[in-house]
Amino acid sequence: MSGTDRIRKELKRRRGDLAAELSRLTEPPAEGASVGFGKRVGDGTTEAVERLATTATARSIASSLRDIDRAIAKLDDGSYGSCDACGTEIAAPRLAALPATSLCIECASAQSVSN
Repeated sequence: MSGTDRIRKELKRRRGDLAAELSRLTEPPAEGASVGFGKRVGDGTTEAVERLATTATARSIASSLRDIDRAIAKLDDGSYGSCDACGTEIAAPRLAALPATSLCIECASAQSVSN
């Protein structure tokens, strides 16, 4: 199995895991289950905080899925390993650590500073 095939297989495995987790997080409540907030301060606070955390996690997973889809598309078109922003080659250690990345370390750093 070539290096590209291994990367594709790992990305697809990771994508399946993340898609299953996202599905679990976003499934509607069971029939008959209700989310209610009481009349006193603090009633339902735990549920509200939990829901906010779940929403943040779901957004993060959705972002990771987009990154993986982009990496697979880059594998398909032969551009895997080149930075989407500047076109330079992404360092091998970065790709080994983050196989779904589409930005070199410099562009990723610049993007995180601007956000």
